[in-house]
Amino acid sequence: MERIPLPPMKYPLVAILRGLKPEETESVVGALVETGITAIEIPLNSPDPFRSIETAVKMAPAGCLIGAGTVLTTAQVDQLADVGGRLMVSPNVEPAVIRLAAARGMVTMPGVFTPTEALAAASAGASGLKFFPASVLGPAGIQAIRAVLPKDIEIAAVGGVSEANFAEYAKVGIRSFGLGSSLYKPGMSAAEVRQRAAATLATYDTVYGGER
Repeated sequence: MERIPLPPMKYPLVAILRGLKPEETESVVGALVETGITAIEIPLNSPDPFRSIETAVKMAPAGCLIGAGTVLTTAQVDQLADVGGRLMVSPNVEPAVIRLAAARGMVTMPGVFTPTEALAAASAGASGLKFFPASVLGPAGIQAIRAVLPKDIEIAAVGGVSEANFAEYAKVGIRSFGLGSSLYKPGMSAAEVRQRAAATLATYDTVYGGER
């Protein structure tokens, strides 16, 4: 299956809003998008996630990439498509899930940890690979596995990653990240999320500014 590429983004960062409630969606997602983070993942183990995703899809500008994380089944892929989601993130490699999401026009980023998983996900047509937990593999581990992967597949580090270690990953050419608790934790105000996002992007500009 042809790989669906990630859309052009000024900042190749996915905000992971685990635990987000539907009533918080508009303010929190709005704060992120206004700051410059245009890829949003709402994990399916959040409260009423499909309602939050639908709200985010309706309010976000057309260029934003909105979708779900912790997607485990083809039924969840169909639900995600039905509310307009365009991003499918999973914690594992399930080829049927990846292929259906791609067939429904989604960017797909399954979670991988080993060369076997990474190559299986690439073979299934994944848009990108979410190396998780990146804090365990580290930049050197991801770099070693990357050597055997297709050159056209996006590589993202997720898990234990924040602006504090962008520079370590930059040294091995990793520039895409999924950011969770460093941006959002349940109960945070939109103002706090906006402040954290602005600090994150300022650091990203400092580390990667010369490359973009």
